[in-house]
Order: sequence, then C-alpha cells, then structure tokens
Amino acid sequence: MKGKDRQRAFWTGGIAAAFIAAAAVFFVMLQMERHVLADYEKGTVYVAARAIPEGVVFTEENYPEYLEKKEVDVSVIPGTALLEGDVLCGKIAEFPIEEGVLLTRGMFGELSQVTEDMEEPVIAGLKAEDLYQVAGGVLRAGDFIHIYTVAEDGTARLAWQNVFVEQVFDSAGNRISNEDNTTAAQRINIYLDRSDVEEFYARLADGSLRVVKDAS
Repeated sequence: MKGKDRQRAFWTGGIAAAFIAAAAVFFVMLQMERHVLADYEKGTVYVAARAIPEGVVFTEENYPEYLEKKEVDVSVIPGTALLEGDVLCGKIAEFPIEEGVLLTRGMFGELSQVTEDMEEPVIAGLKAEDLYQVAGGVLRAGDFIHIYTVAEDGTARLAWQNVFVEQVFDSAGNRISNEDNTTAAQRINIYLDRSDVEEFYARLADGSLRVVKDAS
C-alpha cells in the first residue's frame, strides 16, 4: 500500500473510531439522563397566580382567580401544601402573599372564626354617607372595624368591637378589590349578630355612629 493510501486509511479509521466513541458517550449520557428523570418525581401544587392581599375572602366565584397549578419536585412540597383549590372557599388570607408563592393551608384562616361567637350572624349593609367618617374611605374586605356611638354631649362609647368587613362597593355598586388602594368605599357590608341589627340601624339613622379601622 502506498504511503498516501496508508495515511488516508489511518485518518478514515480514526474518524470512524471517534464517531463510535462519541456515539457511545452519547448513549451513556442519555441513559443517565433517563435514570435521573425517572428519579425526579413530580407533584402538582397550587401557587399564587397573582398577589393575594391580606383579608381577601375566598368564594366559589373568586378563588380560581388567585390560584395556578404547578408541577414541582415532590421533595419541596410541604405536608401542608394546598392540593385542592376549592378548599379555600370560606377562608381568608391571613397576610399578603406574593405572586408565585407555593400556597399552604396555614396561610388562610376560617371565615367561621369571625362569626363563631354570634348566635345568629347576618350581613348588614350601610352607606358611607350615613356615617360621620369611614376610616378615610379605605376600608376593604377582610378589615376589622370598631363602631362607636356618640352622645349629644360628645361622649363616645364603644358599641361593637372587631366587626368584620365582608365586602365593600364603589358608588356604582361594583365590588372594590383588595388590590385597589385608591377607590373610596361607598357601600359596606359587615357581619353583625341579628340581635344587634335593630340598635345598629337605629343609631345609623340618628347619625350617632363613628367607625375606626383596626390598624393591627
């Protein structure tokens, strides 16, 4: 065999060997990747699809707006993770939750805690214009307020403490979301015990009620 033919054969064999070696390495890496992926067990959890303000009351209508399903490694899923979205109905966000945060049951409280001491809880509605002041108009669902009665001599008496604001509305009757920090509440729904309703509306009619927002 001539020198040039021998050299050509050498390079051809070397290239072929290199391809075989590369294919072998690729096959090994592919098998390793499959093995790793097989060990990577996924689970489905709920994360916050948007920022969840403190005090949001979840209903069948609004809870899907705040939730988003996501697959994650089961090793990072806590035992208290929120796995079913509809369990939020009737619950309240205990504190602000940022978008994308993995949701757990401990982030939400029971709405029933608000009414557990009431014999017959009802929702009472009032207009902001019926009160001397309404915490500057910045009330939102989930807020707690204290309601005072003011006598003719100017002395004030605490009539209802820690009254839960169920929902607030603008002048057009639209619900104001908790993300809205500017729109003044014009109509307000609150939880009261039925036995207090008569006195509440009587005091509301004579203009003797004042509202203070709990800032804690």
